Amino acid sequence: MLTLDKFYIDGAWVDPASDATMPIMNPATAAQIGTVSMGNSTDVDRAVAAAKRAFETFSMTSKEERLALLYKLRVETKARLGDLAAAMTSEMGAPATMSLEVQADSGLGHLEDFIKALEAMEEEEVLPNGDIITREPIGVCGLITPWNWPINQIALKVIPALATGATCVLKPSEHTPISAQIYAEIVEAAGYPAGVFNLVQGGGPSVGSAMSQHPDIDMMSFTGSTRAGTAVSRDAASDIKRVTLELGGKSPNLVFADADLPKRVTESVEGCFYNTGQSCNAPTRLLVERSCYEEVLGLAKTAGEAQKVGDPAQPGDHIGPLFDKIQYDRVQAMIQVGIDEGAKLLVGGLGKPEGPEDGWFVKPTIFYDVDHDMRISREEIFGPVLVITPFDSEEEAITLANDTEYGLAAYVQSGDEARVSRVVRRLRAGTIQINGRGPDYGSPFGGYKQSGNGREGGVFGLEDYLEVKVRPPFAL
Repeated sequence: MLTLDKFYIDGAWVDPASDATMPIMNPATAAQIGTVSMGNSTDVDRAVAAAKRAFETFSMTSKEERLALLYKLRVETKARLGDLAAAMTSEMGAPATMSLEVQADSGLGHLEDFIKALEAMEEEEVLPNGDIITREPIGVCGLITPWNWPINQIALKVIPALATGATCVLKPSEHTPISAQIYAEIVEAAGYPAGVFNLVQGGGPSVGSAMSQHPDIDMMSFTGSTRAGTAVSRDAASDIKRVTLELGGKSPNLVFADADLPKRVTESVEGCFYNTGQSCNAPTRLLVERSCYEEVLGLAKTAGEAQKVGDPAQPGDHIGPLFDKIQYDRVQAMIQVGIDEGAKLLVGGLGKPEGPEDGWFVKPTIFYDVDHDMRISREEIFGPVLVITPFDSEEEAITLANDTEYGLAAYVQSGDEARVSRVVRRLRAGTIQINGRGPDYGSPFGGYKQSGNGREGGVFGLEDYLEVKVRPPFAL
C-alpha cells in the first residue's frame, strides 16, 4: 500500500498543511492501492511563494543554461519510463503496452520537440521597422492536469514553463497522483533550482481554485472538462491572468465512399475505443456517406466485435477499464440514453463484458442510425462508445461535423486529395487527421470554440509561456 504524504515545494519534500487524505484506487480491481495527502490553500501559498522567489533568478538564465537542464531532464525521464508506465497502469488502467509505448513515452516525445523548438527560437528579434522585441518568461504558472493522459499533459505544461524560464506549481489530478510524484522526482533529479518546479496534490475545488485565484500566479494552464475550465476562467478573471484551456470534444470522423474502407473504418473504430474512449480528441462521431453506409456498418461491426477488453497489467492491444465507478456509471447512463432515444445497437450495450468480474470494465459499444440531435451524438461520453450517422453530400457532412459546441479535432477518410483539401479548409477544429495520419510531437494541439484556447506542443506551446517586450534601438 503506497502512502504519498509529501509535497514537493521549494526543492524539498515537505509535509502538507492538512491531514486530509484520499484513497488511490486501481480501476481494474476496484481495490485501494494507496493513499494520497490532499492539499489546501496554505500549501498553495507556500508553493507560489517559492515559485515567485525562484522566478527572480531563473527568469534571468540564458537559453543555453535552460537547454542544459532540459538535456538532464531527458536523461532522467528515459531512466524512469518504466516506473511512469507502471504507475499509470495501476492508477488509471492504461494497458501495459500502451502505457509504456504511448502514455509514458509522451513525456519523452514532447520533451524532445520542446528542446528542438527552444534551440531554434530567437529570444530577441529586430522588426522591419527597426524596433527590437524580446521574448521573456511570463512569471509563475499554475498548471492543472487530468487523469486520462497524466504524463502527456504534465509534459505539455511543465516542460514549456521550464524551457522559457518561468516557474510553476503543478496540481495533477487527484486520481493519478503516483505518476505525478514520479515526474516530480524526475525534475528534482535533473537538478532544477529550488522553487522552479513545485508539486501540490489535491482537489479542484480546494487546490485548483486557490491557484486560479492566487494574485501571485501570472498564468493558469488547465486541461479537463469544459465545466471545470469555465470555473478556472472565472476564478482567474479578477487578476486578468493569462488562461489557456484544453477542454472537451465530440470529434467528427468523415468517411467518404472513395476511402480505403476496410482499413479506414477498422482504424476509426479502434481509434474511438483507444484508451477506453477516455481521450478528449477521440473520433466518437462516425459520419458516413450513404452510398457506402451498409458496407461501413458491416466493417464497423466486425471491428467492434474484435475489440478485446482485459487486464491492463497484461501486455497486448486490448483496452482496459474506465478509470472509476463514477465514470462507469456515466457511460452506462449514456448508453441507456442512446437506447431510449431510439438509436440502434450494432455492438455492445449495457453491462460489463465477459471476462473481468471486478473493476470498471465496459462493453465497447457502437450505435448506428443515430440522429444528429440525439444526446449521444452531441454530448461527450468519455468511454468506448461510437455513434454512426449517414450523410448524403459533402456539404451535409461538413455541416454535421461543425454542428457542435466543440472544435478540438476532426478526421477525414477519402482517397480524393482535392476533396480532402476542400473539406479540411472548412472544418472548425484545431487538429485534423487524414486517412489515419495525425500530427506528431512538436505540432500545436488545441481547439476551437468550447474545446478551449491556446496551443500546446513545440514552438506554439513555448509561446503561451512568454511575454513580448518591445523597445527601440539604442540612440543618444
